[in-house]
Amino acid sequence: MSGEKTEKPTPQKKKQGRKEGQIARTPDLGAWVGMLLASFLLPMVIRSMMERARGVLEKAAYVIENPDPHRMIGLLPDTLYAIVIPVAPLAVGMLITGVGSTAAQGGLNFATKLLMPKFSKLNPLSGLKRIVGPHALWEAVKTVVKSAVLGGVLYWSVKDLIPVLMGGGQIPNEVIIREVIDTVERLIRSAAAAGLVMAAADYAVAKRRIDKQLRMSKQDIKEEHKRTEGDPHIKGQIRARQMAMSRNRMMADVPKSDVIVVNPTHFAVALRYDPLKGAPRVVAKGSGTIAQKIRELGTENRVPVIQDVGLAQTLYKACDIGQEIPPDLYAAVATVLAFVMSLKAKGSAAGVHRLPANRRPQLPAAPT
Repeated sequence: MSGEKTEKPTPQKKKQGRKEGQIARTPDLGAWVGMLLASFLLPMVIRSMMERARGVLEKAAYVIENPDPHRMIGLLPDTLYAIVIPVAPLAVGMLITGVGSTAAQGGLNFATKLLMPKFSKLNPLSGLKRIVGPHALWEAVKTVVKSAVLGGVLYWSVKDLIPVLMGGGQIPNEVIIREVIDTVERLIRSAAAAGLVMAAADYAVAKRRIDKQLRMSKQDIKEEHKRTEGDPHIKGQIRARQMAMSRNRMMADVPKSDVIVVNPTHFAVALRYDPLKGAPRVVAKGSGTIAQKIRELGTENRVPVIQDVGLAQTLYKACDIGQEIPPDLYAAVATVLAFVMSLKAKGSAAGVHRLPANRRPQLPAAPT
């Protein structure tokens, strides 16, 4: 059936879908990548912050011993720098991660159509489908799997820490603190790695869903082709109109030509020669009825018409309208123009003429 949506979406359909916000994405990707990045940056941030805080506390102790309003006010920027500068790499990294994860899932796209009110969303049946449909089922499965995986990661990360914590005073506090920090880092990185795997699965499901929504029927493809490429009948009419306009412009140049070389019944080529513009140029050419029209226009406007079967055929095949004649035809065309000039000198150039046998132009040999 032509109405069944069995065909892959065309590039135009995908582009339209992007405008409407139909892009395969998972919000989990940016969150998990950000968590993984934070697990590497946080230790550096904390160390840098502690070092700067130590310097601020030393200055604060000095101010307490030597109270001075100006020194107290000077502590404010130092305190801000101690917080902002260490946190800045983490903030910039999270920003780049968020933008990069979005760009990796189809690029940055502002779907303005999503801002427009859509009354179909108020339909209770559509809302019920969203609650109990396949997408809702996948979200429920994803939540259960996410909870189970994160619970397992938490258990395997913490189980080795419990004996250390239960040791109490038998283990130095520095060892306990280092073990806790290492465990938290492992927990975050393991959770982030597991989350990335789940995000990849979520993206695959989202892409499959969007591809299914964008599928087209054969009739849809035909209609899109008509919209983008144009109706064949309309294109034919436009092409015919363009050809007619081009033909009219060509015919308007026939009275300005210096000579028309014809094969008595089949071909006609009008030439114009302006020494200031280079070699003779073809201003009009045609075969059949168009050739007849060129001959009639030439006769009406007293343009010399020279009958030469070989030269007419060669010019018609070798030259386009507006193009200079090729160098290998210079001698043949020069012979014709010299003959026309001799006729003009006698005052008998108008009309149809044949070159005398002793003045027939020598044409180049046809390629073998």
